[in-house]
Amino acid sequence: MLLEIVCDPIDLRSIESAVLAPGCGGIVSFCGTVRERADDGRAVEGLRYEAHEAMARASFREIADEVRATMPEVRLAIVHRIGALNVGEIAVAVVAAAPHRAEAFAAARFAIDALKERSPIWKQERYCDGERLWLENRCGEEPR
Repeated sequence: MLLEIVCDPIDLRSIESAVLAPGCGGIVSFCGTVRERADDGRAVEGLRYEAHEAMARASFREIADEVRATMPEVRLAIVHRIGALNVGEIAVAVVAAAPHRAEAFAAARFAIDALKERSPIWKQERYCDGERLWLENRCGEEPR
């Protein structure tokens, strides 16, 4: 299990390698990246993430424990970056490896949704016009 808060760019391949095992036939990787447009259409220069690191890691551990309780064969990684990120950079990666794809998909979906709901991580959007705005984490309210 890999559960981290990092300041440096996220290397997805190394995270996948950390959870992959010979018995895993499915691996699902979810990456949340910085988009060039905000939900309201404004041009985004980048994001800034801050976290209460000890509490965030503890929430990652709780999420991983919940996954393990219901899907014991799943190997899970959760890595979230903090600091200033530019458009296109990975802010969060959740990787789940399991014997079968169904468990890997379910674990990855549960973990990212739980992280957004529970983890003390805050996001500031930095707009191209110079404005800055702190946003709440949202889960299940994404625009279509």
